[in-house]
Amino acid sequence: MQRSVDRILTTHTGSLPRTKEVVDLLIAEQREPGQHKAALAAAVDKAVKLVIAKQIECGIDIVNDGEQGRTDYTVHVLDRLTGFEGESAPPMGTGEPEFPELAEILKQFASPFQHRPACSGPVGWKDFAAAQADIDLAKRAMEGVKAADIFMTSPSPGQIARYLKNNFYKNDEDYIFALAGVMRQEYKAIVDAGFILQLDCPDLAMLRHMVYLDLPLAEYRKIIATNVAALNEAVRDLPPERMRMHVCWGSTMAPRHTDVPLKDIVDIVLTGRPAAVSFPAANARHEHEWKIWRDVKLPAGKTIIPGVIDSTVNTIEHPEVVCDRILNFASVVGRENVIAGVDCGFGTFAGRVQVDTKIVWMKMASLAEGAAMASRQLWKKAA
Repeated sequence: MQRSVDRILTTHTGSLPRTKEVVDLLIAEQREPGQHKAALAAAVDKAVKLVIAKQIECGIDIVNDGEQGRTDYTVHVLDRLTGFEGESAPPMGTGEPEFPELAEILKQFASPFQHRPACSGPVGWKDFAAAQADIDLAKRAMEGVKAADIFMTSPSPGQIARYLKNNFYKNDEDYIFALAGVMRQEYKAIVDAGFILQLDCPDLAMLRHMVYLDLPLAEYRKIIATNVAALNEAVRDLPPERMRMHVCWGSTMAPRHTDVPLKDIVDIVLTGRPAAVSFPAANARHEHEWKIWRDVKLPAGKTIIPGVIDSTVNTIEHPEVVCDRILNFASVVGRENVIAGVDCGFGTFAGRVQVDTKIVWMKMASLAEGAAMASRQLWKKAA
């Protein structure tokens, strides 16, 4: 994994806007499984090449495939793993029961992909070839691309368990460790292909306000400590420097007043084996949390990837705002330990558009420009 040795590197969280062709074919394939497979594969191949080119054009250093062929960052495992024939959970809302007016406003942002069956049998691979095909497609698309690094995302065991509830294993811990044993194969394949593995771990923060808000904090911390332990078990044979993890509180426009503070979970997050941690730091609820790093000691060899661009709003951040956010983090953990990122994905769910596609790329360009501004200040001072 590249570090910010002589300038602040830039990256993002994973998902990027999908083309209309890809979204339409994903929906068609969901309605008629197998009937649009070839057309979807061709559309995804074209879309991956497009988003790679756009990232490079915007000046992003550490790029990926934009998750173009997935309906979201978790549920695609349904088509690849056994054990998920249980009753589907109710559709996920994008609003808040406490705020009915907001819930009404956000109805238009609901994802068209809502099938989330429970685990009803032993989990295992039934179509690892599909996972390998995704990896191979991304690898082909990246040939000749001049980037500092290339990453690929995969959901953590705890995140899969958060999305797809357990109705089979004796308890949730057994379920999560079973998922760890299965997903280990995909994690290794991503690293073996030469990618940085990004493990998506929103469960570590989101479980608090979505499931365990009334649980004492100490008990909640035990739950997420188990999730990190399962993650570490799944990647026990992989080099930490070939991995990063993403923690977040959700990708929707929300009041966020019930989000667990980063300071309450960061020590557990940092026990994860991956050498870098990505987290939101640009939205209005969490922007102040750069200050916690005055007291939290960053373990040796760890890098942080704070979001310096908000992925839920259509405001294009001024490069000086981006620069200031980067400088705040560099002042407390050291410039070489900071990579500038984005709060969350811009295309978390296929078919749900919160930020105009053109604005997404303008925001990414502003991210790169702000990082360049910060670099000039940080390395000039040391000269």
